[in-house]
Order: sequence, then C-alpha cells, then structure tokens
Amino acid sequence: MSAIALEQGPRRPADRRPNFIFITTDGHRPDALSLNGNRIIRTPNFDRIGREGIEFRNSFCINALCLPSRATVLTGLYSHNTGCVDNMGRAIPRETVCFTELLRDAGYDTSLFGKAHVGRLGERNWNYYLGYPGAATDYFWPVMEEARDGKVSAPKTYAGYVEDVVTDRAIDWLKQPRSGPFCMMFWMQSPHAPVFRPRRLLDLYAGVRIPKPATFDDDLKGYPGKPRAFAEADDRIGDYTRTSTAKSTRVRSLEELVKDYYAGIVAADENAGRLLQALTDLGQLDNTVIAFSSDHGFFLGEWRKYDKRFMHEPSIRIPLLVRYPRMVRAGSTNDRMVLNLDIAPTFLELAGLPVPSHMQGQSMVPLLKGEEPKNWRKDWLYEFYEYPAVCDVRKNRGVRTDRYKFIHYYEAPEEFEMYDLQEDPGELNNLYGNPRYASLATDLRARLEELRKETGDHYVYQPPARPVGRGRGGRRAG
Repeated sequence: MSAIALEQGPRRPADRRPNFIFITTDGHRPDALSLNGNRIIRTPNFDRIGREGIEFRNSFCINALCLPSRATVLTGLYSHNTGCVDNMGRAIPRETVCFTELLRDAGYDTSLFGKAHVGRLGERNWNYYLGYPGAATDYFWPVMEEARDGKVSAPKTYAGYVEDVVTDRAIDWLKQPRSGPFCMMFWMQSPHAPVFRPRRLLDLYAGVRIPKPATFDDDLKGYPGKPRAFAEADDRIGDYTRTSTAKSTRVRSLEELVKDYYAGIVAADENAGRLLQALTDLGQLDNTVIAFSSDHGFFLGEWRKYDKRFMHEPSIRIPLLVRYPRMVRAGSTNDRMVLNLDIAPTFLELAGLPVPSHMQGQSMVPLLKGEEPKNWRKDWLYEFYEYPAVCDVRKNRGVRTDRYKFIHYYEAPEEFEMYDLQEDPGELNNLYGNPRYASLATDLRARLEELRKETGDHYVYQPPARPVGRGRGGRRAG
C-alpha cells in the first residue's frame, strides 16, 4: 500500500455537492478520438465521457502553450494577467487565487496529479500534490515532487511508466476516507513529444498506413499569402537546421510522429479507464463531474508542421467532454465557442460557490443544462508570447469569431493572416491584403484592440535571463 492510501472506501460526502475530476492530456487534438470518427486510434474511455455526457465541439485554448494554458485553467485569467506567458517555469502570483483553493476553503479535498509545469505549484493550497514540474520529463523513471498543504518534499525518482505511476497514486488518493467532496486535477504527460510508449504498446500501429494531410507537400516558402512568420518557423517535419533550438524534439517523419502520438493517447485512455473504474468501485461515478480536455492542440503534418503555438485551428482546438448525469443529458453536443478560461468559473458554480468578478471566463453551467444563454461570447482573444524560443514561432495575437479569424504578428516585420473559416476551414486562402476584404480586416483589427482593452492587456513580454520558478520547468518544448 502506498504512503497516501489510508484505508479502502471513502465515506460518502455529507452534502450533495459534486466531486470533480479534471483529466487533461497534453497536445490532444479533438479529432484524435474515436468518438469523433478517427478510424485508426481507439479511445473507449475518453469516448465514454462524451457518450454519457456532453461534447463541446468548438472548444479552444487562449494561448497554445503548456504552462500558460494550465495557469489559465486554474485562475480563469488570460496569460497577460497572470504573467504565466511562456514555458520558463513562471509561477502564478501569490495574490492570484486558483479556483481549487476556493474549493478547498469551502470544504473540498483537493489534489493535483501529473504534469504541473507551472512554477512552484506544489506550494499552493492543495491537500495533496504529486507533480512533475518540467515540460518534458522522462516517461520512464519520472522525477516528481510531493506536497501536502503546500509543504513540498525533495524531488524523488519513481520507477515505471509515468502515466501508470501517477494513476496508481491517484487511485490510492481516491480511496482515502473523507467526509466531504473532492476535486482532483489529473494532468497527464501523454502525448507530449518525444513520446515513449509503454512496453505493452510497442507494436501498436505496426503496418498501419498513416494518410498525409492535404497540405503536407505544399512549399510554404513559395505559397502565396502565407506570411514568413508561419513559413519560416522551425517546426517542420524532416527539416534540420544547424541553429535549431528544437533539436531535442526534432521529428523525422509523419509516420513516426502520428503513430507515437496515437500510442501515447491510447496509454492515457487506458489510465483514464482505470480512474473511471475506481470511481465506480467506490460508488462515486455519478456523484462526480468528470471533465476531459487538453492544454492545447497539435499540428500533425498540416503544412508539414508539428507542435502548436500558432493561432491556426490544429493548434488552438482542444477536446472538451463533460460527464455529470445529474445535470447533463447523455450524448448531447454544443457548438458554442468555449475556452479553457471557462473551466474555473464552471467548477465554482457547480460547487455552489460565487464566481469572483475578476475571472475572465464564463460559466458553462447553462450549456451543461442544455440552455441557450443570451449573452454568450461571439469572439475571443488569442495571444502567444514565447519568442525567441523552441520552434521560433514569432509573437502573435488575434481574434476569432464564429466565422472569421484575424492574426497579427505584431513585431517587425509586421505580418497578418485573415481567414473565412466558413468557406475555408483549412485556412488555405489568406484574405489579408485582398481589396475585397479591406473593410473586414479593418473591423477585425479594431475588434482585436477592443478585446485587449476589455481583458486588461497592457503586457510587454520580457523573456527571463534564465528559467524562473521551482523545478525543471526550463527552456524545453512544452
């Protein structure tokens, strides 16, 4: 029995407030689920959450990078308001509250298991924490920090495949006796590159043909309308440069990338299934809000690219599935634009707690109930700051509406992209600079500046001289 397993079987919560488990994978595209028609990968446990709950089909992150995204989930704030703008180990400011801390103050037993990445996160107000703080820790022999009530122990090396190790510990924690509800952040490493498969999946996809995306063979450097910022980033499959800052994550082939990526997701799905079974065994499955999402999307060969960071659809789209039979009709879907900003206010409202006025997301509770809110967002702000760094993606921000997208690479040489996503969902035809769409470009650029004002964006990015914060969250691909 592990150090955190006290005895079998938790006491039933004394009130009707739900438990929460928020499962996150790393860089998981919505189309990398068999639920969404993928004929290669099989994800029965993630699919189950969607089949028995709701799938949000237009879910996005507001900064397609690991650390900023995780800070946004915890705080309900934009990166420019927390200062968690890159993968350099930055910490959420002490004066900025995390929604999990509000839950703990209200009597919830709170925990985080897995990839924390955010600097000094173990020192926050968790009942229990077991996190590996870096961006791309070892899949085998993971180094993790353990903390209780903000008191962090020295990092320790654990033997085994990281997702299996973390799941074992999470299940032990679920079995502890408690008199009230719990909230668990269960944040997996998979399928973060470079993926190392568990031994049981080494032969998965042997002989399987991986189809190429339609744009895989296009030459971006000569493609009309695509800006240099997109074409010249150092994130192309099979490209090698002497000065690359991404050598450790260089991808040699599309087949290698996709098969390892899918195998990592299968390993994550298996462990998600173990969590679901543990909840069932404890009689807590239907008392628990189970949400599944990802920190960002991922290019899988579109324009021969991998990684994320850009504002294009493969990078910013994330899955979001929620199972809670007390409220959510099984098999339902919703097409409203929801953001990772919305997780914190949603969980707080579901717990019966007030949502702090400073949080910038919207509670999805009406959408979970199948209602149509009158004032749901019609557009939103995207931001990315980490440059120069891994993959050399230049700083950019933009606005996305239900139909249009406007991207501004705002440092010299200033460049733009603009797309009609209804007519051009693959973002093939950059409309910026086309006289027919000059008025639309003017309107979207103005709206971008309005959104910056509305969200309090006065931030000027200064990369740290060296990684900041606790642990190994340094200059790595995250």
